[in-house]
Amino acid sequence: MKREIIITGDGSVTIHLPDMKESYHSKFGAIREAYHVFIQNGLALTKGQPVAVLEIGFGTGLNAFITYLEALKSGQQIHYTGVEAYPVAVEEAMQLNYVTELNAINHMAVYEQMHRAGWEQPVVLPGNFTLVKQHKFFQDITDVGLYDLIYFDAFGYHAQPELWSEEIFAKMYKALKPNGILVTYACRTVIKNAMKAAGFSTEKLPGPPGKREMLRGYK
Repeated sequence: MKREIIITGDGSVTIHLPDMKESYHSKFGAIREAYHVFIQNGLALTKGQPVAVLEIGFGTGLNAFITYLEALKSGQQIHYTGVEAYPVAVEEAMQLNYVTELNAINHMAVYEQMHRAGWEQPVVLPGNFTLVKQHKFFQDITDVGLYDLIYFDAFGYHAQPELWSEEIFAKMYKALKPNGILVTYACRTVIKNAMKAAGFSTEKLPGPPGKREMLRGYK
């Protein structure tokens, strides 16, 4: 499948898949979207407490890297699990400009380590950040009560509607601890209904640039 690296609205780049008419991040700003959806409306709610994060779609590593930078600033202890069925090659990841756009050149080695890390093996990074990458399909997640926060960052509904089903959200619900939170950039009615059917209470929030709304769900 053809892959292109394109510049998004905030100067950061993303990987675009023309055949799927889909990109790994918003064309209106990859970094802006990540901060708005996953940090401001997700991680910030944990108020600096130790947190276990599950990311659905490790992809380019942008969400994990930004979360790592936030942990460095706050001292928050984070155990981060990223699930990915189709990993981005290290060589491709290193062509992305996230480290420079985030003014984090001193942490380039950490970004690279995130991508070179083996699968299913915890990697302790500087600060209080532990990363575990899991190479599997989202449908194969069987965790129960392990996570405080889920970053649901799968490809869009138009490209892979099966990833936004009640079945998948039921797995997410089971994986969360009581009072756990799920955040996603999406806000289709069919997605909100699937989340509710799986047990979540949901709320609409203002979306990142280019999107009117996003969703947050609670267990």
